[in-house]
Amino acid sequence: MEEQEKAYVMPRIGEKAPEFKAVTTQGEIKFPTDYKGSWVILFSHPADFTPVCTSEFMTFATMEQKFNEAGCKLVGLSVDGLYSHIAWLRTIKEKIEYKGMKDVEVLFPLIEDITMNVAQKYGMMMPGESNTKAVRAVFFIDPKGIIRAIIYYPLSLGRNFDELYRALIAMKTADEFSVATPADWRPGDDVIISPAGSCGTAKDRMDGKEEGLECKDWFFCTKKLDKDKVLKAVLKG
Repeated sequence: MEEQEKAYVMPRIGEKAPEFKAVTTQGEIKFPTDYKGSWVILFSHPADFTPVCTSEFMTFATMEQKFNEAGCKLVGLSVDGLYSHIAWLRTIKEKIEYKGMKDVEVLFPLIEDITMNVAQKYGMMMPGESNTKAVRAVFFIDPKGIIRAIIYYPLSLGRNFDELYRALIAMKTADEFSVATPADWRPGDDVIISPAGSCGTAKDRMDGKEEGLECKDWFFCTKKLDKDKVLKAVLKG
């Protein structure tokens, strides 16, 4: 029982990304060492040659350059073997057309994980879903190798890739400008500043003494952040 539970332990936000070496469709990688200095999205899918996964890989591959321009690399994983991966990716390029996407070549690494070593380190094998398939997990890992966000989807639900990109840009914006981003934030929208840390600061904000802030109440203050300024900062690498 203890060994079974250990297999499902998931690293937490703020922890270092578990290290591993793996064979991929782009050669061997050492993770996250090989990606030091870059953001990485490490994501799992249940199995090769499945329709939802195929739609996801085509979408991610089509958006790869967009993620790269935001300083983020993509790394995929399933518990299938390398030859299965190669055959599946060849099939995607040669035969599959979806939502106007065709001749799609997947160039980012797809990890072979038939031993489930990586999937277990990241808690991707979820009880109640499948004993032999990884769920649709997404780990955002920053340039220092720290896990910054985790999103999990059930086997039946394909991911929203616009949201994955939005989350990346929002986190990079928060880091760059020391702000927080409200619900549904996109570049150009107002951002949130940290709540007042003292009664004096709270009063000053409500009295309008801090220039550039719009305060709904002492704890809820926003400010404008120019879209071009955001994009220049977060798309620089």
